[in-house]
Amino acid sequence: MDWMKELSGVLQQYNGAGAAPAKATVNDDFDQVAQTTPPAVLADGLAAAFRSDETPEFGHMAAQLFNNSDGQQRAGILNTLLRTAGPLILSQILSRQTQSEGGGGLSNLIDLLKGGNETEVTPEQAEQIPAGAVEEIAAQAEKKDPSVIDQVSQFYAEHPTLVKTLGAAALTIAVSQIAKRQQR
Repeated sequence: MDWMKELSGVLQQYNGAGAAPAKATVNDDFDQVAQTTPPAVLADGLAAAFRSDETPEFGHMAAQLFNNSDGQQRAGILNTLLRTAGPLILSQILSRQTQSEGGGGLSNLIDLLKGGNETEVTPEQAEQIPAGAVEEIAAQAEKKDPSVIDQVSQFYAEHPTLVKTLGAAALTIAVSQIAKRQQR
């Protein structure tokens, strides 16, 4: 694993108990790790960050990533979550939100989802879905099947620039997990 040799200096900073590199270097370190490690290894680090008690709930973090994503990425992550939670959960959440917020352009999407004909949300449809709905969907999906965290991690391992929006704590946990993997 040549990538481990290439990153040994960076990863060594994150090894061991109480390893806490300066917050100023975490973004740069994560960039270097993300560019060098295989996506599956990066996904393992992201999953550790999503599951950590030191970061916000998974649903909150998924919504934050969704909010910072483009339409294509939003559709991708939403479809990943819906494969676990089911399209009816999105329909129910959107129905509740549309009633409390006065409608909007979501009624056509809700009708499609209720009909069960639409299996994939398009980028255009994903742009209409509020981050709050994604937070609820992600939380429901995690309750139904905790491995959805691994699926979301795999998705975002392909989009590491977005992951940086989660902040220093999440990045530190992700890189620390990768450093632990190096020790094995």
